[in-house]
Parts: sequence; structure tokens; C-alpha cells
Amino acid sequence: MKKIVITGTSRGIGLELVKILAQAGHKVLALSRNQDAVKKLDLENVHFFEFDITSEEDLQKASDFVKEQWGGVDILINNAGAIINKPFEEITSEEFESVYKVNVFGVAALTRKLLPLISKEGHVVTVSSMGGVQGSMKFPGLSAYSSSKGAVITLTELLAEEYKESGPAFNVLALGAVQTEMLQEAFPGYKTPLQPAEMARYIADFSLTGNKFYNGKLLQVSSSTP
Repeated sequence: MKKIVITGTSRGIGLELVKILAQAGHKVLALSRNQDAVKKLDLENVHFFEFDITSEEDLQKASDFVKEQWGGVDILINNAGAIINKPFEEITSEEFESVYKVNVFGVAALTRKLLPLISKEGHVVTVSSMGGVQGSMKFPGLSAYSSSKGAVITLTELLAEEYKESGPAFNVLALGAVQTEMLQEAFPGYKTPLQPAEMARYIADFSLTGNKFYNGKLLQVSSSTP
């Protein structure tokens, strides 16, 4: 049984991860701004509270919970994400920064808060995007999103190197298009054959076992061009 922290659990892949990992018997701390969907699951081994990854107070709250209730954590899945689809000349500095606050600064801040509590044999998995992979197809309007996803790829590689002697392992998954609410909000009408539950099953398995085979690696998880 693992102790697992997951961000971005209000819907989509994050919510499916909570279901899969909790039903497999693991302890899960589900962190998101809206907890209604997680609450409705009514799973005994799922803990949750409203959480804003850009809030220092909430970051400390998550750290305190792990320390006081669990004594440590085995797996951190950085799944929370923000996206804005807007032409570069029209996106404001505030909008650009808001994406980075969630996708980059929040990931770094939560990882830093929990790192002293993560098992040396633990695993930090960050969910990125194919849009952040160098040389991949890029889409107009995603300057903030894709560049932020590229940043966490490099961050993962750096952290793996920095902690390679002491652990934990750090890996990053660059996902292709998945039929999530966030995708629909950014690209109304766009259809992809891959459903959130399918991708969540892959991420859950990788989170549990991937650190046996990988550290500091970017894995491209996409069956399509994007």
C-alpha cells in the first residue's frame, strides 16, 4: 500500500487517478480547488481538502497533513494544469503568468514542500504535454501552456540529477491529446479517441513502478501527432 498525493483531482485524468489508486488499496490525498467530485466518490482511503497550488498557505496545509497523518509519502503526481488558448499578441502578462503559476511555479513549490517527506525510494511524476517537447508539433495560441510544459520537463531532468544519490526518482510524462474537459475548453469540438480513464490507468501504473526503470526521463505518451 502506497501513500500518494495527486493534484488536479476535480475532473478528468486526476479524478480517474484517485478512483484507480484508491480502489487498488492505496492511501490518496486528492488536492484541487473544487472537491465536489472527489467527495461524491465516498472512498474511505481518500483524504481531500480544497487546495490552490499557488497558495503558500495551502502548500503548507498539504505538507502538514502528510507529516502529521501519514508520516511521509511514497508518490507525488503533479497533475494540476492550466491552459489558455489565445494569440500571443493578445494574451496579457497576467494571463501568461497565471498559467506558469500553476504549471511551473506550483509544481516546483509543492515538490519542494513535500520533498523532505517523500521516501528515498519514492517517485515524483509530473504530467507534461507533447506541446512542451522540443521538436514536436506546436499549436498557435498555446504560447503560455506549451512553454510552461517544456519548463517542467527540464525541471524534472534537473531534479533527478540533483537527487540521484539520495532519491526519490523524478520522471515526466508528455501526454498527447486526451478527451478531457480542459481540452474541450481550449479547443471546442476537438475529438480524440483517448479517454481520461485510459490515460489515468497508464499514469497510475507508471507512478507505482516506473521509478524501477527510469529516473530523469521524459516519456512521450501519445498515439497521435499532438
